[in-house]
Amino acid sequence: MAQRAIREYDGKRLFHDHWNEYFKGLNYPFESVLVTSGDELRELAKKPEYKWLNEKPLVAKPDMLFGKRGKNNLVLFKVNKPGDVTLEDAAKWIDEKRSGETTLLSGQKGVLTHFIVEPFTPHTQEEEYYIAATTFDENDDVLYMSAEGGMEVEENWDKVTELKIPINASEEEVNKLIEENIPKDIPEDRKKQFAEFAKAFYKFFRDLNFAYLEINPIVLQGDNAYILDLVARLDDTAGFMMRDKWGDIEFPTAFGMEEKSPEEEAIAEADAKSGASLKLTILNPKGRIWTMVAGGGASVVYADTIADLAGVADLANYGEYSGGPTTGETKFYAETIFDLMTRYPDERGKILIIGGAIANFTDVAKTFTGIIQALEEYADKLKEHNTKIYVRRGGPNYEKGLKDIKEAAERLGLDMEVYGPETHITDIVRMALEEK
Repeated sequence: MAQRAIREYDGKRLFHDHWNEYFKGLNYPFESVLVTSGDELRELAKKPEYKWLNEKPLVAKPDMLFGKRGKNNLVLFKVNKPGDVTLEDAAKWIDEKRSGETTLLSGQKGVLTHFIVEPFTPHTQEEEYYIAATTFDENDDVLYMSAEGGMEVEENWDKVTELKIPINASEEEVNKLIEENIPKDIPEDRKKQFAEFAKAFYKFFRDLNFAYLEINPIVLQGDNAYILDLVARLDDTAGFMMRDKWGDIEFPTAFGMEEKSPEEEAIAEADAKSGASLKLTILNPKGRIWTMVAGGGASVVYADTIADLAGVADLANYGEYSGGPTTGETKFYAETIFDLMTRYPDERGKILIIGGAIANFTDVAKTFTGIIQALEEYADKLKEHNTKIYVRRGGPNYEKGLKDIKEAAERLGLDMEVYGPETHITDIVRMALEEK
């Protein structure tokens, strides 16, 4: 399962969009905005749907995929006393925090670019609860529940109930398990309400293909539920079938990490729309060794072998195309690689490794048709950069795929060596580096 973190704002938006379907009997007063500057916040406050920004005390905090914001002094909820933050206070604070580099207690450094702003929710400690769910293994999920929500939940982890739930359990069995394991320190007059919320929360977690979902705390006041803080990761392999439920979801770069290049973003977008797996990380755009590897495991093996034999500096990219991509998806992936590798010259020439193990179900001929179509468009550029291409592949229809790509290379005048499963998976790396 590929887990990708989403912003707190997007997690809360997903709850809001599907609340009435799952959480009957409870209200979620969703009022939240995501902004990148104080001026953007001021402009939003002029719109009728966001009039609450002018009318209510506010809370502001970064929304950048890192936790412990309270302990990092990165939550604005008071100026003189809790609940007195105005629109202008929040706008000025956001501009101050985004004006320079921020260092977290963990040592991470980066620039704050996105902030979530919401109404301040007055409440007591007794109204705070903790709930989370995660995928555990191929057989079980785990649901976490506690009456001790808030910043100190880790210090009170001995009070957290950890409930394993078999993924093949029926809804009735799941509900019974949850009802029987509600934390004993939840007040009697809240147990039924919390149990109903927990059952709905877990169903929501499963139905929307979350890999991890945590609310800390959830505040229950009467029939209202307030999600004060949220962490979420989605199973992005399900993205192609969850577009209607997820909507226009963003998978941002984590705080302190370099932003994705346009090409990495384009591949990530194609991956989200596909049932196949398309991944790309650019390590060195001027590197001379480029890979187009089929399979996640194979991509690790090739990267490790190249790093071992040639050093990390020459390895230009890391990624994979696997899971039965279409001809068009493979062509797009190959075009992206070929475009990137022909931008910067190298007097030693370039090496392109089109590798992979032995596929289980991917039609090699179909994917190689996409690669051939991309080679036809980039043949001249590849030759200009003195590119030597090494191919090694096996799997369904591999004989035709290898025959087709070899004939295409001869027709296009490309310097290419083609091997099948009789050649060791990484031998083409050794051949390429020995020749160069």
